Amino acid sequence: MNNKYENKILYITGAGVSAESGIPTFRGNDGYWTVGSVNYTPQEMATRAMYQQHPEEFLLWYYKRFASYRHISPNIVHSWLSDKKLITQNVDGLDGKAGNTAYIPIHGRLDKALTFQDMENIVPLIDAPWDLVAEMSKDTDDDEKIKKNLLDAFLISNQSKNPVIGISLRPFILLFDEYYTDLYKMSDAESWMSQSNHFIFMGTSFSVNITNIALRYAIQNNAKIEIVDPNPVDIGIDNIIYHQMSAKEYISKIS
Repeated sequence: MNNKYENKILYITGAGVSAESGIPTFRGNDGYWTVGSVNYTPQEMATRAMYQQHPEEFLLWYYKRFASYRHISPNIVHSWLSDKKLITQNVDGLDGKAGNTAYIPIHGRLDKALTFQDMENIVPLIDAPWDLVAEMSKDTDDDEKIKKNLLDAFLISNQSKNPVIGISLRPFILLFDEYYTDLYKMSDAESWMSQSNHFIFMGTSFSVNITNIALRYAIQNNAKIEIVDPNPVDIGIDNIIYHQMSAKEYISKIS
């Protein structure tokens, strides 16, 4: 193997890694992606179009499904990965809480927000105002009041309900009708992939594009590929090492 790839391990994680912390996997039987709102599917709700057309519904959907987990702590797997080269599909921010300062949250982080802008623009991240909304919304069943508070917190007019570019805020999340850009550190992710000779996938269903991109680089690099999951997906590539176990069991086994 080419020496430039020597000992360069890249970890790519999915929702299974955060399940130990009590966050449901999105596409499992307990997954939030399997449930839409009353009127919309997740594929309709988690979109830039929905944010622009119905920001109050968009923000309420994220608030109900994700923001309730904003105070959950990282688990032993996040801690173990804290000094590793890591790309995660997860938006829970737990790898950052665990101390990994250089990891790539390729789909964004729910604990961060940014000003609404064109997809190619790179703008600073700020802390998302979920706590402010929770403080203003004592009645957790009053969705109309929560929607008003969400619009206020995300700087969107309650009259027009139209997000304004450069003023309004939105969650730092890659949406279904968006694509990977350098706002989500895509160039850095591809650089890491191109330099790695060992790819370890943990807790992912291989249902998002980033895993396909990573597999393409792994094959191109003639890299070692390992998949860690209690129910690993057979991706039909020769010489892959499958570990039918949780990420927690895996790190206990190799430590």
